[in-house]
Amino acid sequence: MPELKQLHVDHSEAVLAFELTNRAYFAASVPDRGDEFFDRFTERYSALLTEQEDDVCAFYLLVADDGSVLGRFNLYDLEGGTARLGYRVAQHVAGRGMATATVGELCRLAVTRHELHTLRAATARGNIASQKVLIKAGFVPVGPADPADLSGKPGTWYQRDLKVQP
Repeated sequence: MPELKQLHVDHSEAVLAFELTNRAYFAASVPDRGDEFFDRFTERYSALLTEQEDDVCAFYLLVADDGSVLGRFNLYDLEGGTARLGYRVAQHVAGRGMATATVGELCRLAVTRHELHTLRAATARGNIASQKVLIKAGFVPVGPADPADLSGKPGTWYQRDLKVQP
């Protein structure tokens, strides 16, 4: 059974394998990270861990029983009870409800672990799969996203107001 785990130094190789294996798949719906991302992966990974230690961001992985990464689910810019959500799942698990379920689980953690009350996510107009995930996970469209927020593509901001579950 896949498990949502907070990013750890020991996950580095599995995260790199996930990104490399799914690079072309991701590039079909979001801008490619570029060769520099992979050339400087170790440095960038260390920076992510530092941001997480500083409570600026919270990074999570959906990890399979064999230790491979099935998805990345991130909370960025934690401030004033709000954060931005970003996520990506491996091609071989896409379309199976895994992203929706994991975004829902992350929403619960956002409240209980990170004391957040609002999450926002931007998606490009052409990224229908992400829009469906967000809507199924309780997000609602709240307005246009600046193309600068989406690597030059027009899109929409979605928001979910979180409530503590009894």
